[in-house]
Amino acid sequence: MNNPTINTKPNYKTPGPQARKWKKAFRYTITYILLIALALFMTGPFLWLLSVSLMPGRNVFSNPPAIFPTFINFGNYAQVWNFMNFPKYIMNTVIITVMGVVFNIVLSCMTAYPLAVFRFKGRDMVFTLLIATMIIPSSTAMIVHYLTIQWMNLGNTYLGVVLPAAVSVFNIFLMRQTFLTIPTEIRDSGKMDGASELRIWWQLVLPLVKPGIAVIMLLEVMAFWNNFLWPIVVLDDPEKYPLASALTYLNGQFSYNFGWIAAGTIISVIPIIVVFLFTQRYYMEGLAGAVKG
Repeated sequence: MNNPTINTKPNYKTPGPQARKWKKAFRYTITYILLIALALFMTGPFLWLLSVSLMPGRNVFSNPPAIFPTFINFGNYAQVWNFMNFPKYIMNTVIITVMGVVFNIVLSCMTAYPLAVFRFKGRDMVFTLLIATMIIPSSTAMIVHYLTIQWMNLGNTYLGVVLPAAVSVFNIFLMRQTFLTIPTEIRDSGKMDGASELRIWWQLVLPLVKPGIAVIMLLEVMAFWNNFLWPIVVLDDPEKYPLASALTYLNGQFSYNFGWIAAGTIISVIPIIVVFLFTQRYYMEGLAGAVKG
């Protein structure tokens, strides 16, 4: 008697093209919903601050708290602009920011280039010691910075504000990793043409690391533009304060009118947003190049 063959394999049905299409659409929908929720969560404080700045004479800490403005009114912006000398404080901030960005770009590139290209004894140890200093909180060095600035007779000057942050270890590390991605043939070709090392660095290498320089520029623009504690410590004349430091006086005198504070803060962050929009492409390229290096 012949026994029939029993098929023990499960009979799975391959999903058709329509099912795969719906599954892919469902996955994309869930992904975008989560990304939008994350974006709203991250930008929530800024959106709330923008909303508060459009609420003239409204107690934003009422119960229930006011979140969305009932109507758009730019009265807070006009009033705080007339009260504070914004053009003066913005010019002070621009001067400090430009000086800080130039110092950081030049010094970090000049320091990182030999650490990435040259072969000399103790190079790795020097780089390791530089990286080790990143664990030291910057606030612990504020007293030393203040005493040094006063000893150099740079108190109440823009240079005294900029010098303690004229170069950072992170920028050196970033540029070193970026320089490592540059082919050695470029440097060799410059040496064959009789170019000096400084000329090779300036004319051949730096144009190839513009994304890394853009990352430093963006990070330092944000750092110097939003710096408020150190300028207050160094500068004795309030007329020399940058915008972030000047807003602290607005907070102290008009804490009952949070709309003014919100409007002043929004005005101060608009330049940062504009700079980021124009440099975001180089920012991503610079980070990708540094990670690759």
